[in-house]
Amino acid sequence: MAKAINLGLRRAMERDSKVMVMGEDVGPLGGVFRVTDALQKDFGDDRVVDTPLAESGIIGAAIGLAFAGYRPVCEIQFDGFIFPAYDQITTQLAKVHYRSGGRVEMPIVIRVPYGGGIGAVEHHSESPEALFAHTAGLRVMSPSSPSDAFAMIQQAIASPDPVLFFEPKARYWDKEEVDVEADELALGLVGEPDGVGPGVADLERARVLTSGTDVTVAAYGPTVRTALTAAKVAGEEGRSVEVIDLRSISPLDIDTVAESVTKTGRLVVVHEAPTFFGAGAELAAAVTERCFYSMQAPVLRVGGFHTPYPPANIEEEYLPSLDRVLDAVDATLGY
Repeated sequence: MAKAINLGLRRAMERDSKVMVMGEDVGPLGGVFRVTDALQKDFGDDRVVDTPLAESGIIGAAIGLAFAGYRPVCEIQFDGFIFPAYDQITTQLAKVHYRSGGRVEMPIVIRVPYGGGIGAVEHHSESPEALFAHTAGLRVMSPSSPSDAFAMIQQAIASPDPVLFFEPKARYWDKEEVDVEADELALGLVGEPDGVGPGVADLERARVLTSGTDVTVAAYGPTVRTALTAAKVAGEEGRSVEVIDLRSISPLDIDTVAESVTKTGRLVVVHEAPTFFGAGAELAAAVTERCFYSMQAPVLRVGGFHTPYPPANIEEEYLPSLDRVLDAVDATLGY
């Protein structure tokens, strides 16, 4: 996945000279996870900019650059370091388009390595996506596979809206075949589907990864692989699980999930972030409103607990595991 995002950034920079990358150690080092490896060597230090250790300054500078016609891609080195920039993101970046009556666009992408599972220290395993999804004016999304990451980073850069692009760091080393030669039409970068701008219609669309009839399991980012494994194990035990990769957290593709739940009658939502006031709670409420007369059980959520992220030696107790997802599948079938 890390290489796929690197190639996606490279394609976007080749396509548009106004696309630039900025952040801490994104230049010669290539980023902590080497996602920006060799970009400064190939595009120069005026387009791949090593910034001071000041997240608020990174986003503030990006807003100024967007006013000047650039399309900045900002890297926040780790999820827990984004909070100094929270003010700039939620009070400025998210509101410029609305405040200007639609005249000023903010095509800024903020890349955020997030989530646990890598044995990191405090402030390096956060899942703050719901904080930004709650803020109107921001798109919030998370790829779950290398192929989706390759396409979605380019779609995010092409979007006229500010995008929080949450990259599941525990999946950076996942591998699969990726069509790196896909043209702009295949990537959804040309035309204006649904009148919302190039790439945006596909960017916010959930995908059904496995078909099933008994239970719908919806996940995004790092937990999609767990959901797929759960579907496979449940299938061996005679239960048919439909897995949906949400991909976009804001906006949520309620239509795709509702269509599935109308068929299965049951929904389990999985994410690493705490379930308390999390994205799963919003999805549960929206699906219940839409599918109440089709549902045979309440929506169940599997996620992190309402505690600070724990030390690395016990993080497996915190993260949504295969057993916890299967327990939820069993529980919903028990109603």
